[in-house]
Amino acid sequence: MKDKDNLFILIGPTAIGKTALSIELAKRMNGEIISADSMQIYKNMDIGSAKITKEEMEGIPHHLIDIVFPDEEFTVANFKDKATTLIKEINNRYKLPIIAGGTGLYINSIVYDLKFTEVPPNEELRTRLETLADEYGNEYLHEELNKIDKVSGEKISIRDRKRIIRAMEIFEATGKAMSEHNKDFRVPNKDYNLVMVGLNMDRQKLYNRINRRVDKMIEEGLIDEVKGILEKGYNKALVSMQGIGYKEIVMYLDGSISLDKSIELIKQGTRNYAKRQLTWFKRDNRIKWIDIDEFSDHMDIAQFIIDYTKEKIKIHI
Repeated sequence: MKDKDNLFILIGPTAIGKTALSIELAKRMNGEIISADSMQIYKNMDIGSAKITKEEMEGIPHHLIDIVFPDEEFTVANFKDKATTLIKEINNRYKLPIIAGGTGLYINSIVYDLKFTEVPPNEELRTRLETLADEYGNEYLHEELNKIDKVSGEKISIRDRKRIIRAMEIFEATGKAMSEHNKDFRVPNKDYNLVMVGLNMDRQKLYNRINRRVDKMIEEGLIDEVKGILEKGYNKALVSMQGIGYKEIVMYLDGSISLDKSIELIKQGTRNYAKRQLTWFKRDNRIKWIDIDEFSDHMDIAQFIIDYTKEKIKIHI
């Protein structure tokens, strides 16, 4: 029987330092990095997504960054397909695939054997539901979803029009609620020699880092970046433009809020997102959690992680 492929995953909340640490780990564990960030997939959306630059990559191969335009659809199932292929290819090069990122659904699509509901898109239904949402608001669609699938309705935000429509589409096609299809959603995937490491730190320190990062994004030209995307003809209602940092700047550019309010909302939204990320990942008891406050620098953290990983899997260095 063939040996399982190796897989290392580095997770943690936004702004905790995953990017720099993943580079160090890749250099010292002969790795290639697969991004698990649902905003960094988009071209032209660099500052607001805190996308790594070519210089910062330090020659380490990176995958699944800048792969679609802001108006192109990219689903969790798409991520799973591409990442699974990359994991195999990187192992075949006798290197270590390092998935780094904080998009929980992307990570879960790899570490769990998720049962994606194979229901093809129904463009006619989608158009009809989009029209209803435009006319009566997302609240109306959300109420309709609650009538057919209360469990999904409780999980899906009123703001997430795309997922509301998808849940209704699944019901229309199968006669079964999406929540029924997803009952056995989280079965651990045993295909890999898996090592998962999570980064955590003092919450207030993390929030301070987030606030500083947002200020830096503004200094680096986030407003001009958003202007440029809109000037290229991309609609502000796109899924990509609902990302934290983009929708708030759009509101400022529309004149509906001040720049100060926009920055405040980005900081608050990012802090809330970091909190949700930690809650999400804490469910998985396979993750080795590391408090980065207990180390003097990221080189020490890297060494600790490398020692831990070598106990679990054989690395080709």
